[in-house]
Amino acid sequence: MGKSKSKGAKFAAVKKIISKKTIKKYKDEVLDPRKKHTEKEKLGRNVPQVSSALFFSYNMALGPPYRVIVDTNFINFSIQNKLDLEKGMMDCLYAKCTPCITDCVMAELEKLGQKYRVALRIAKDPRFQRLACTHKGTYADDCIVERITQVPGVPIMYITQHRYSIERLPEATIGGAPRI
Repeated sequence: MGKSKSKGAKFAAVKKIISKKTIKKYKDEVLDPRKKHTEKEKLGRNVPQVSSALFFSYNMALGPPYRVIVDTNFINFSIQNKLDLEKGMMDCLYAKCTPCITDCVMAELEKLGQKYRVALRIAKDPRFQRLACTHKGTYADDCIVERITQVPGVPIMYITQHRYSIERLPEATIGGAPRI
């Protein structure tokens, strides 16, 4: 019939060696009653959530015509969802939009080859504004994140339910944008 399972060697539990440094650290962090009070003071306080309807009152730098930085995946998903980039952005933001493409996004699309030739053709459209990059390499995500973090409060555009929507804008809640 079958073999009975033989009992293998049982491994002993490894005893943890505690160094003097660890003991001192434990005493300083846990057993010192004076440090407990300072840690309680450092804790964050409840801050009431600001209404998203006041978005443009705090972000006066954001206004039409909007310049939208587009990455490789955004173009590809727009093609998959059969969305026209410029028209879809105008429908979402209710204002004139200029899609901007960095040099590293163009390099990424060229590297992807024949499968993404439609996206490359759309990216080479003269209506799109080209942004020069000074960094080495063609990794576009880091470049775009660096550009976006320079301006505080920049919203991010998503594709949801076959249309564009924006986070943090009051009108975007109708479009099903992800909420933060």
